[in-house]
Amino acid sequence: MNIVLIGATGYVGRALLEEALQRGHRVTAVARDPSALPAHDGLTARAGIVDGGDPSALAGLVRGADAVIASLNVGGWSNPNLEADTVAGYAQIVAGTKQAGVPRLLVVGGAGSLEVAPGQELLDQPGFPEQWRGGAEAMRRVLRDLREERELDWSFLSPAAHLVPGERTGRFRLGGDQLLVDEQGESTISVQDYALAMIDELEQPAHSRRRFTVAY
Repeated sequence: MNIVLIGATGYVGRALLEEALQRGHRVTAVARDPSALPAHDGLTARAGIVDGGDPSALAGLVRGADAVIASLNVGGWSNPNLEADTVAGYAQIVAGTKQAGVPRLLVVGGAGSLEVAPGQELLDQPGFPEQWRGGAEAMRRVLRDLREERELDWSFLSPAAHLVPGERTGRFRLGGDQLLVDEQGESTISVQDYALAMIDELEQPAHSRRRFTVAY
C-alpha cells in the first residue's frame, strides 16, 4: 500500500515506519526535518508541518495515498499549548485527508480516555501523572471529534497505560474502550508491538470508525 505517515521521526512514528517498511509498504514520511529519516528504497521523505492551519498544503502531501497514519506531537510534551495545538493539528489532518480524497485515517491515540470502570476514564483517576495530562486531554478531545466524523473511515488505537521500548513479539491482546491489564494488574505494551497492531489494522481493517486498544 501507499501510506503517508505524519510524525515519522517521533517515538511511535519511528516504530510505525520500521514496521510498515518491513512489510513492504511504500511510505511517504512527513516530518519537520526529513533529513532525520533513514534511507530506504520504500521511503519518500517530505518536509511538512502540521500546525492547525490551512489543510490545503497537507492535502497536497497526502493526495494519492491509500491511507494516512497520524502520530502527532505538536511541540513536545513541554509545549504549554499542547492540548489546543494537538486538537487543531488533528482537525487539520482530518480536513486535509478528506480534501485529498484519501479513504482511511489511522490515529495514534492515547490511553487516558480508556475506561477503568463503567463511565470512569483513566485520565480522571487520582494520581494520573500531571506531565502527561495535557496530551491525554488533547487525545480525548480528538477521539470525541472523530466520533462525530461521518465521511472519513478512521481508526484510533490507544496503547496500554505504559508504552515502553521492548520487543516485537506479536503476542498481545486487542480490546475496545476499556483499559486492558494483565494478571498482575499492569497495563503495558511495547512500542514495537503497538506498531505491529497498527499496521495489522491498516492491512486488515477491523475497527472502522472505532477506537481500539492493545496490551499484553
